[in-house]
This record gives sequence, structure tokens and C-alpha cells, in this order.
Amino acid sequence: MNDRSRRWRCGRACPSRRTIPALIAFAWLIGAVPAAAQTSSSAAPSLAVEIRAEPITGFDIRDPSRRQFGLLEFRGGLVLRSSNKNFGGISAIRVAADGAHFIALTDRGWWFRGRLLYAGTRPSGVADAEMAPILGADGKPLAARGWYDTEAIAEDGATLYVGIERVHQIVRFNYGKEGLLARGRAIALPPGLRSLPADKGIEALVFVPKGLPLAGTLIAISERGLDKAGNISAFLIGGSAPGTFAIKRNSSYDITDAALLPGGAILLLERRFSWVSGLAVRLRRIALSDLKPGALADGAVLFEADLGYEIDNMEGLSVHRVAGGEIVLTLISDDNFSVLQRTLLLQFTLAEP
Repeated sequence: MNDRSRRWRCGRACPSRRTIPALIAFAWLIGAVPAAAQTSSSAAPSLAVEIRAEPITGFDIRDPSRRQFGLLEFRGGLVLRSSNKNFGGISAIRVAADGAHFIALTDRGWWFRGRLLYAGTRPSGVADAEMAPILGADGKPLAARGWYDTEAIAEDGATLYVGIERVHQIVRFNYGKEGLLARGRAIALPPGLRSLPADKGIEALVFVPKGLPLAGTLIAISERGLDKAGNISAFLIGGSAPGTFAIKRNSSYDITDAALLPGGAILLLERRFSWVSGLAVRLRRIALSDLKPGALADGAVLFEADLGYEIDNMEGLSVHRVAGGEIVLTLISDDNFSVLQRTLLLQFTLAEP
């Protein structure tokens, strides 16, 4: 094992593999501490933040030269750090069609946006980064009223939807017109969504555009809001066929994000934690046509990785197609504001089946 694989994700001296699962769990406990008191009760302008980026050139710790992982080819990655106290806890991201500009959010109720830099096809840094508190309809930060655990983001053109897990709310923003000062207004939700478990609520949002099945529908998927059969509860909001469906849960995985593939399928990002085996992530693809009220949807696993790879608490997923036609997946991790974890940004090319 080389020096890189022997140190823990924050770059400090690494504890033994036996203690890593316990440290991850401890970090999650720290990350669950309420953060509302850390946010001002009045709106503040966006703040420029400096992001330091350390390249990740190999995804497989045991064989950094390996590039292919099933249908995925590793393009490169970054460890992101900042001295700004509000940086961290990134739970969702959307990368623009240009592959550079992105909007992300933290689970403590802050926007984070900037521009990805590249060396060829490999991510090399972040420029023009800025952060601002996510505002409510009254112009005050959402977190000031206890609306934090902002975990999911979806785009409908210039409109953004943000899912707030702790209070089971989805808020809509006119981001195209108002930018980071946009005020979020709660949308009407199905009754079943509000009865989800307090810490296993909405974790993924996808808006379906025109020209695809379910066009005009906002898809909301819980982290681990289980139905009577033990499957994951999800919701079709708006559109032509609103209702509730379920996603087959297996191998103890929970859902942390979702994104829409160009061909009309949902790509799920999932996470599993065990005291015995530690942390693992995977990607699963589900056809849009399988998402119907009352349906139980399932799909093929495209990718799976454990702590033998460069992963952390992967919570954000975005998909974009580059000019050459390749489909690029961007994954980002929530470090829970813990020195034991890292903010990782990873990119892969997805081969079309």
C-alpha cells in the first residue's frame, strides 16, 4: 500500500482500517448537530471563497493506473479545501452543459457555485467560487428558521428546486433572474412526503423536461423512507401522472442523489455503511418509463466502490454531455464539516450501453 492509500481522507495520519468505519460514523454524528445557530438571521451578499484543489489522478488506491470501472472510465478528481468556515457539507451539485459552471448546496443551508477548470479532460481546480446563505420567502436565511439539511437540487431551466430533509419541504427559486439572492417559496407536496422519517427524508430531486416520459414532473426520492415492504418511497409531483411509487431497496443501500441521463433514464447515487465492511457507494440506472404511481422500480447496477477506492460520503451527482458527445458524471462528497473526511469531486465518462 502506497503513502497515499495509507493516510486518511483528510490528508492527516491515517488510523487503521479497523477504526475507519467507527470514525466515519462519529463524523456523521458530528455532522447531524443542528446548524441553525451558525447562520445570521439576515440576508448577506455572496462571499468570494478561495478553493484549494489537490488532484486525484487514480481512483483505485491499489492500482492508480486503472481507468475502467465497468461502464465508467475515470477522468480525474479533486480534493477540495477552503479556510472559509461555511465550506463543506456539500450534498448536491448541478454542472452546466458547458461542463464548467456549477451550482451546489451545503446541508447547512448555503449555496456554493463556481467554475471547474480542466487540464485536458481532467478536473484541475475551481475558479470564481462564491457562497451565500439560501434565502427563504421572507429574505432571511432558511437555516435561521430551522430549515436546514438542504440535501437535494433540481433544475427546470432557470428555476431551481431544493429539498430540505429535516422539515420535509421543497422550495422553488427563480435562480435565473435573482441568482444567489433568490428567495425560496415552498411548493405544494403530497401528504405522504411529510410523513417520512425525520432524518431519512427527501435526498434526491430530478425535474423531467419536455420531450421525455413524465415531462413536467418533479421526481422526489427519499433517502430511506421505507414503505411496508421495506422499499424506498418516492414521489411524482406535478406532471400528467402525479403519485407515489417505490424503488427497490437491496444490499442495505440508501439513496443520496439522482440525475437524469440524456437518453431518458434516472441515475441513482447510493451509499451503504456497515460497522463491519465500512463505506461503499454505487450507481444504479432506472428507466423513466418504469416510474408510475404504485410501481416498484428497479434497475441495473453500473458501478460499485468501497474504501479501496478514492471515495468518501458521496452525496451529490450531476450529469452533462460534452461537445464530443461523451456523457460525464460528476460526484461530490459531504465531509460533514469533519477533519476525518474530505470533500471529493470525481468525474467519470459513462459509456452508452
